[in-house]
Amino acid sequence: MGKATGFMEYERVDMLHRPVEERVGDYREILMLQPEPQLRCQGARCMDCGIPFCHAMGCPTFNLIPEWNDLVYRGKWQEAFERLELTNNLPEITGRICPAPCEASCTLSINAAPVTIKQIELAIVETAFSNGWVVPRKPSKETGNKVAVIGSGPAGLAAAQQLRRMGHSVVVFEKADRIGGILRYGVPDFKLEKSVIDRRLDQMSAEGVNFETDVIIGEDISARYLKKSFDVVLLTMGAGQPRDIYIPGRGLEGIYFAMEYLTQSNRYVAGDVKERQMLSAGNKSVLVIGGGDTGSDCVGTAIRQGAKQVHQFEILPKPQECDKPNNPSWPDWPQILRTSTSHEEGCSREWAVTTKTFNGRGVKVEQGQFARVEWATDFRTGKTVMKEIPGSEFSLHVDMVLLAMGFSHVEHTRLIEQLGVELDGKGNIKTDEAYACSVPGVYASGDANTGASLVVRALFHGRQAATAINDYLTKK
Repeated sequence: MGKATGFMEYERVDMLHRPVEERVGDYREILMLQPEPQLRCQGARCMDCGIPFCHAMGCPTFNLIPEWNDLVYRGKWQEAFERLELTNNLPEITGRICPAPCEASCTLSINAAPVTIKQIELAIVETAFSNGWVVPRKPSKETGNKVAVIGSGPAGLAAAQQLRRMGHSVVVFEKADRIGGILRYGVPDFKLEKSVIDRRLDQMSAEGVNFETDVIIGEDISARYLKKSFDVVLLTMGAGQPRDIYIPGRGLEGIYFAMEYLTQSNRYVAGDVKERQMLSAGNKSVLVIGGGDTGSDCVGTAIRQGAKQVHQFEILPKPQECDKPNNPSWPDWPQILRTSTSHEEGCSREWAVTTKTFNGRGVKVEQGQFARVEWATDFRTGKTVMKEIPGSEFSLHVDMVLLAMGFSHVEHTRLIEQLGVELDGKGNIKTDEAYACSVPGVYASGDANTGASLVVRALFHGRQAATAINDYLTKK
């Protein structure tokens, strides 16, 4: 695929970013695509590698990556979009915020820089929107079946669109006042402007998907009524239960879960709340606990709010540094040090640090007590264990603490209780291979079923659940 010798002729050229000094002054998107001639050269780098690991192993949605790389190289953008649309309902989302495991699995990544798959994906879908190729695809016939989708994140949106195109009547219920779930409220605008979500929702509405916001199923509408009103209920609420930290001083003011903080910020950017109503890091010393993507999003948001300084602590050891463009763990995802665009904007990062206590005069947090740890293998059990290093304690002045340590499982709401669905040992909604729950007619997909994972995996599982539900309704 691509030009036979393209990978030898052209170097990898990544997406452009707005300059740091410019972008920290607003919440607008920081990504900028390369011009078309450069994008075609990037498509030309795709090798005729025989076994496309990018497609078969790296991409959770099994995107037809070599095919649309070749078409971009040849300037056939509409055909490239047709291939992309076959496997991905939200390429404008994954092209922006997916970590791109496909690139880690690219055959070029064995000993060179991989193809810029993520950039090409985003360029294809943005070209499609610009040229009016993204149009409503209404079903050819109606089945008369009704499906309720609970939650409007990536799994819920992908499933809803697929089910509607199959001819089923679909209603998406969302507890928030806008559709989008974690895409709307968990991802900052500088990574994903919300107009990107809105234009996709316009397409889905034109296809006949109905959206109901400000509805908490289990409270505003009972699960019993929902089951009586719909042929199938699909649970796609995500893994919303955040991991907490149980130490002295946790109850002090100024300590928040990351999603609470990011949601308030996104609502402010959308104009839904006033500045005085939001959780602001302005002129504060901020500590982010947790080194993942959510923590990085907190860092970038705090910087834009005018934080005095931002620290980020991670309890795990510092990953190995890799200054080469190839993947040292090919074709697996490499466990290496990554620096996000938010880190580039100014952040002090430390690893192998555990939090012991928070202190404050009165009710507000003012200081944290920490210690350094080391990780070693217990040869008796084979497990990796953490030990605190004696004498390594230190303190840090903090005005705001953001807990970004990930999510444990789906929130165990009244809906879960009323439906009576079985949970697995980790607290996720248990399903069979066809996404069916222990209660007939109830399905679950995405992070609510698998636990917290990537947006692209949730999208894939939403599509697969839609196929399983369609099979169930057809047989029924």
